[in-house]
Amino acid sequence: MSIATFKALKETLKPCKSTSKSPFLTEESSQEPEPTIVIPRKPPKSNLSQQLQRLGDFYLSLPHQQSQSQISLTPQTQKPQSLKLQIQVEKNGKEEDKEREFEDFERPKLGQFQFDHTGPFEPLLLSLPGEVPIVQVPASINCRLLEHQREGVKFLYKLYRNNHGGVLGDDMGLGKTIQTIAFLAAVYGKDGESTDSTMLRDNQVRKQGPVLIVCPTSVIQNWEIELSRWATFNVSLYHGANRDLIREKLDAGGVEILITSFDTYRIHGNILSEFKWEIVIVDEAHRLKNEKSKLYEACLEIKTQKRIGLTGTIMQNKIMELFNLFDWVAPGSLGTREHFREFYDEPLKHGQRATAPERFVRVADERKGHLVAVLGKYMLRRTKEETIGHLMLGKEDNVVFCAMSELQKRVYKRMLQIPDIQCLINKDLPCSCGSPLRQVECCKRIVPDGIIWPYLHRDNPEGCDSCPFCLVLPCLVKLQQISNHLELIKPNPRDEPDKQRKDAEFASAVFGPDIDLVGGNAQTESFMGLSDVKHCGKMRALEKLMCSWASRGDKLLLFSYSVRMLDILEKFVIRKGYSFSRLDGSTPTNLRQSMVDDFNSSPSKQVFLISTRAGGLGLNLVSANRVVIFDPNWNPAYDLQAQDRSFRFGQKRHVVVFRLLAAGSFEELVYSRQVYKQQLSNIAVSGKMEKRYFEGVQDSKHFQGELFGIANLFRDLSDKLFTSEIIELHEKQGKDDGHSSVTKQALAEIGSYFLPQKQVGAAILSGRETNRLRDDDCAAAHKPVLEDSGILYAHRNEDIINLGPGMRKKNAVSIPQNVKDRKKTQYSRLAQFMGMDEIDFSKWILSASPLERENVLQKFKKRKNKLPDG
Repeated sequence: MSIATFKALKETLKPCKSTSKSPFLTEESSQEPEPTIVIPRKPPKSNLSQQLQRLGDFYLSLPHQQSQSQISLTPQTQKPQSLKLQIQVEKNGKEEDKEREFEDFERPKLGQFQFDHTGPFEPLLLSLPGEVPIVQVPASINCRLLEHQREGVKFLYKLYRNNHGGVLGDDMGLGKTIQTIAFLAAVYGKDGESTDSTMLRDNQVRKQGPVLIVCPTSVIQNWEIELSRWATFNVSLYHGANRDLIREKLDAGGVEILITSFDTYRIHGNILSEFKWEIVIVDEAHRLKNEKSKLYEACLEIKTQKRIGLTGTIMQNKIMELFNLFDWVAPGSLGTREHFREFYDEPLKHGQRATAPERFVRVADERKGHLVAVLGKYMLRRTKEETIGHLMLGKEDNVVFCAMSELQKRVYKRMLQIPDIQCLINKDLPCSCGSPLRQVECCKRIVPDGIIWPYLHRDNPEGCDSCPFCLVLPCLVKLQQISNHLELIKPNPRDEPDKQRKDAEFASAVFGPDIDLVGGNAQTESFMGLSDVKHCGKMRALEKLMCSWASRGDKLLLFSYSVRMLDILEKFVIRKGYSFSRLDGSTPTNLRQSMVDDFNSSPSKQVFLISTRAGGLGLNLVSANRVVIFDPNWNPAYDLQAQDRSFRFGQKRHVVVFRLLAAGSFEELVYSRQVYKQQLSNIAVSGKMEKRYFEGVQDSKHFQGELFGIANLFRDLSDKLFTSEIIELHEKQGKDDGHSSVTKQALAEIGSYFLPQKQVGAAILSGRETNRLRDDDCAAAHKPVLEDSGILYAHRNEDIINLGPGMRKKNAVSIPQNVKDRKKTQYSRLAQFMGMDEIDFSKWILSASPLERENVLQKFKKRKNKLPDG
């Protein structure tokens, strides 16, 4: 086929610009074309073979053309008789250009962060051999799917064919939305051109019912856009003021897919439950974790067995959340609630106790395997490491324990001594009045002499039904504010005057004689005062980190749950001269994507300040390689979602996360509970083996241990290494030198993040010359840097959680083993050559300059033959 013939073919396939209609062009394509608008991720509406089919039909319909060139649509194993659609590639530059031109014609372009063409232009068959009608994913969609996404589509269709529901539980960023759309396109017979839900396959006509999608309000528009980009559905939004019109359209059968929000469905679910839905899809399905919520009760009324849940965090806090979710998608799949609690929940929790008897551990291991097997029938769960890990640059999650300033420590201790907290701490002690009752049941049920209690009950001096436990949450909020920044406990000018007066009274009480050091009990207006780090331990560490990162050209995402804390951090960033962007709840929705694009594309943007509530989902900030989570959350999913803003397909560099915790505060307890919850989730969902660190058992009054109960929440941990003693030193119990050795080693590892590049390089050279520094020497080398930064200890979260392999599912897609083994062996040899273990070597790589890394590689290549085979 000559190049001229090929160009002519391309011109023929373009939409006609004239007003006359061609037999093989649609009515839409015969009109005057609109200006080209490139929409990211939009797949082709038809593949190459379909275009050639129409072209062939057109030529065959013309008598004078038939004599010149017969176009026969033969199978791929046969050669066309007249028009040969193949390019024979020769080894020269001209033929390579021809092939590239053909590929550009064949392959549509996608957006910046979308996967490239990954498969052939052919449909993905889902139905069984001989089954009618034939169900298949259109070639125009299938060619854009990765292998794990094709497996996900097959899983969804298997649920549909078996007439029950299930959960697609892939990690965030693996394309659950696209997999769902591909599945719907197959079920509804979409071929990229049809605009209705009537499927005509093998001379059979089938009419489908509507699909209901329930999702968070923030992603409604995203669902609508993605559906329009990937297929041709009739989509309507049941949200806002036009609900009555949409309902009429639904009654008339004019809606194929209806999208609504959680809040709308919670309120108007009784209306939508009147319809018979073909499929119901709940995005972020972990919202169905509470069986007592109105949303859960409303979703139970949906009239269909084909219920699909999409979530990357299947279990967040408790194992019973699993039962609630799966009892909705597949009622009865896990038995009754009481059976699940007795057979799975209790054994798994008690078997994870640090000092659990051997028989408890054995029973828990058996039940874990049984639960994973049952869930595997209704759930498909894949991680990024198993699927696209070889396409990404990796992530490291560091937990850094920052020493509070001396002023913070004094204020924290005074807070623990106020009557409100003392009432909670001593609630179970005998009452001082001589009564046999406990204090919480007698004289200390209410706290009229407290600071927080009188304001909470200003309209009810006799107290409420939950007294004094109504004080727990307000007191924890105050403790967290003290742990983050002392300015947060001062009155907020946005609050009502009565609350401002009460907050000023509280601030005066806990500041005590130090009140002049913080500028009084009113909010500070001084820019220099707010941006100063001397009274904030976390900001002191952050200052040192950011100074090091700025010199290397790193880009930072800085998350906080508190908007007031973001205000303070913004002043700090301005004072240091960093170029930044900021996104919080007040940022208009239509401006958020442009801010994200600007940060990703602009080399001058160094910092992105983000409210975790507003920016924890839906942002792709792949240009950032540093993530700081300033304050932890009780729910580990929130912190993990924040990390995934940069750790996703398309990331530019290796991502290093720093979670900052105030050492000696209740934030250590928050993190320990995060570890506990993540371990339970790994055990119940994936069947992984986890280290048994804690004595506490969730929801057990007899085994509250070090984690649970009010007394633990308000413990004074200022004189303890709470997390270090429980987690990092757990393996060293029974060794006399365990405490000092492990603690110093942890300090030495984290110290490499703060050292300048030259210092790190010098330390490596010194280590290579002397074979290896002892632990004490390493700790001593980093000690000045760490003390100046206010870091007490640190560890990597991935070293604490998921220490054992899970039960790999049959359909899990993993990195090719030969590639993974080869890279691991090469990495180990490099580390051995440098005289370090792999963890130390990875930290050196992050700190070293490109020139230093290149020099090491050159030396390694010269001496690699001397290394032993691995």
